[in-house]
Amino acid sequence: MEPYRIGQIVQMKKGHPCGANRWQIIRVGMDFRIKCLQCGRSVLMPRSRFVRRVKKVIPEDSPEGSP
Repeated sequence: MEPYRIGQIVQMKKGHPCGANRWQIIRVGMDFRIKCLQCGRSVLMPRSRFVRRVKKVIPEDSPEGSP
């Protein structure tokens, strides 16, 4: 199990309908709440689905990690 933290930016395998695929983690537990960095919509999903759909964690020191 990968250690996900609140505030991390993740890239999902499928894009959001608004065109973005970068999300910020705002809740961690049995369920994850993530917020789209482009439109601000938040989505709640079970941990198992979240882990399957994450493509990569964007490093915090990366310039593309900042909104």
